[in-house]
This record gives sequence, C-alpha cells and structure tokens, in this order.
Amino acid sequence: MAQSTMANQGFGLGALGKADDLRRRLLFTVGALIIYRLGTFIPLPGIDPVALADVFSQQSTGILGMFDMFSGGALGRMTIFALNIMPYITAAIIMQLMTAIVPSLEAMKKDGEAGRKQINQYTRYLTVLLASFQGYGIAAALEASGTIVQDPGLFFRLTTVVTLVGGTLFLMWLGEQITSRGVGNGISLIIFSGIVAEVPSALVGTLELGRTGALSAFLIVAVFVMAVAVIAFIVFIERSLRKILIQYPKRQHGAKVFGGEAQHLPLKINVPGVIPPIFASSLLLMPVSIINLSGGQDGGAEWLVTLNALLGRGQPLYLAIYIGLIVFFAFFYTAIVFNPEDTANNLRRNGGYVPGIRPGQPTADYLDYVLTRLTVLGAAYLSAVCILPEILISSYAIPFYFGGTSLLIVVTVTLDTVSQIQSHMLAHQYEGLIKKSKLRGRNR
Repeated sequence: MAQSTMANQGFGLGALGKADDLRRRLLFTVGALIIYRLGTFIPLPGIDPVALADVFSQQSTGILGMFDMFSGGALGRMTIFALNIMPYITAAIIMQLMTAIVPSLEAMKKDGEAGRKQINQYTRYLTVLLASFQGYGIAAALEASGTIVQDPGLFFRLTTVVTLVGGTLFLMWLGEQITSRGVGNGISLIIFSGIVAEVPSALVGTLELGRTGALSAFLIVAVFVMAVAVIAFIVFIERSLRKILIQYPKRQHGAKVFGGEAQHLPLKINVPGVIPPIFASSLLLMPVSIINLSGGQDGGAEWLVTLNALLGRGQPLYLAIYIGLIVFFAFFYTAIVFNPEDTANNLRRNGGYVPGIRPGQPTADYLDYVLTRLTVLGAAYLSAVCILPEILISSYAIPFYFGGTSLLIVVTVTLDTVSQIQSHMLAHQYEGLIKKSKLRGRNR
C-alpha cells in the first residue's frame, strides 16, 4: 500500500522532471517510434502507388487487412517496413517451440545468459531467412499483379528482397534498443504505435461511411460503445490476480524469533498477456498474406482465391484456426514463463509452504492445478476478446482497428508501459530517500 501511494504521488510532471534517467528513456522511446513511423511512408522503389492502392483495396477486407493493421499501414503503402516485425515474431515462435523439443537447445536455454544470447542469435538468423522468403514472395506477387511494378525483372526482385529484409532487421534492432534503453517492450511498442497511428484515419473513415449512409448512426455508436466495454473488460481482467497464501515458519536464533509471517504468491489470470494473439496472428498471416497480393490473376491460383475467402474476416475457418492458435500459445507461453516445480523447490528451500499442502512435489502439483485453471480462463478471455468483436462487425465495413485484437494489444501494452514507468519513478524516489539519509548521517 505504501509503495502504491508513493508511486501515485510521484507519477506527475514535477517528479518526471527530476527523474533524469526516466526522462531520457522516454525521449529515446518516443524518438525511436517517430523514426519507425517515418519509415512506414518510404515506398519501395519501382512501385506504382495508384495501381497498388487499387489492388490492395480489393484484398484489404480479408486477412491481408489485419496484416496491414499490424504494420501500421506500411503494407498497404508497400513501404520499406511492409513486413514489419512479423518475421522476427515468427522466428521467435519457432525457436521457442524448438527449445521445448530439441534437447541441445533446451540445455542451451538453461545455460544462463550465454545460452540465451546464442538462442537470440539463432533467432536473428532465422528472421533473415523468413524475411528473405517473404520478401521474394511479395516481389513475385507484385509482378504477378501486372500493373503495380513499373519495371519488373530480376533487379526489382533483388532490390525488393534486400529492402524488405533490411527494414525488418532495422525494426528488430530498434525494438531491442527500446527495450534496453527506453521504456517498455520494444517489439510490442512498435506494433502498438502502428495500430494507434492509424486509428484517427480509421475513425474518420468510419464517420465518413456514416455520413454517406453506408453505415447507420446506431451501428457506429454501438461499435464505439462495444469498444469502450471491451477496453474496460480487458483492464479488469489484466488487473485480476489469484493470490496463493504462503506461510513461513517461525525460527528462533538466540533470544530473537524470525519468520512466522504470511505472504501471497500472485498469479495473473492472463499470464502470457498479449503474446498469444500476436503469435496466433503472425502464424495465421504468414501463409496467405504474400499470395493475396497477386489477387488471383493467374488461373493456377484459383484455389488461393478460395482460401482467401475462407480466411476472410468472420469466416468459420478463420475463427476456428485463430481460437485454436490463441489457446495453444496461451498454454505454451504460460508453461515457459512459470514452472510450478521450480517455484515449489524455491519455497521449500526458503522454508515456505502452502497451508494444507505438503512441500515438494505436492506443492508443485497444486500450483500446476491452479495455474491450469487460470490458463483456461485466460485463454477463454483472450479468445472472447479477439473473436466476438470480429463476429459482430464482420458483415460491416468497420476497420480492423476497432476489433478485439487491436484493442487488446493497445490496452495491454499501455498497462505494461505505464507499470514500467511507475517502477522507474518509484526507484528514483527510493534513490532520493537514500541520498537524503546519507546526507543527514554525514551532518550528524
């Protein structure tokens, strides 16, 4: 309670002006995101923007529209950041799956900081491979459209691949710099800024549809009310905790008695946060996003047109695959970030125990039981938030930015970033108290 009070009191402009390190971190984060947004307006060489807009407008209502949402409009404008950070996210997914399967990678993960650095290096190599594959696919798809590329050929494909791979690697580096030198998770903030930057234009477009009569005023109001309700629900769930009572026995050392206090082990309902929807979207976007750009112009791609229709917004196959991937990654990522056996062993070493549960393996089983139930609720919550708005507005021309996935990413990243800012503020306040106490000690 005391820490929360201090954080709330210190979270103001006056205290921010005194926290030099936090101010530098915030300025660095804002500057990095501005650079990212500028890059989303630098087009690929050799592209006809008018023809691109015509082709993309015909394909943007399906899964390609969601990809454009994650890229902050960079895909629709076919800029140097058209692939965005998605190849890196896909590579991270593959490496995490491989770490759980391949014994050598699992041992490398347990090897401390050196092992994690090696896995991160493998992830970067895989990112280059995936981005190269997707970049070549985009170049070929653009040429297959017939009108977008001004001078098709090997040189265009080579420059497109190099440019798109370079853009993805730059965003990967920029995200890592934000995480280490800024505030918040860099990769999540890049996706967050892309969504937020396109919200004003999506809002204006929605209101324009209402003005022309394409959408009724009641529907527009209903969508906004639904968005507010979804945001409130997300905040409520993200702040909800399941507290497990941990008791520590009393220990006597001479005439003094130590321990005997009770603490709580907090477990969030949604342990993995926004990771499952991002991972699910990344895997769902990868197979068809590139081929959709061709628009099914050649006769051999009719089955791809059918696939695009089945994976359109609100279609049963799209919803089923999306829910399945969200549930899978919710359980998978929870198992990675929280190990019940390690937690039980740490409690036993420190003398802690759950009342009514024997230490050791019974405690690990109990924690696994509670965590499994919470993960079921968390996966259901993520699926409902991401899917229900898609079902409600799938029949109308409402932008993706008002869907559940985008709202979940925006709210979750905002809460996480604000929490980190408050932590920095609290650390600054503690440093100030320590300096004052040292000065008082010297004066005495």
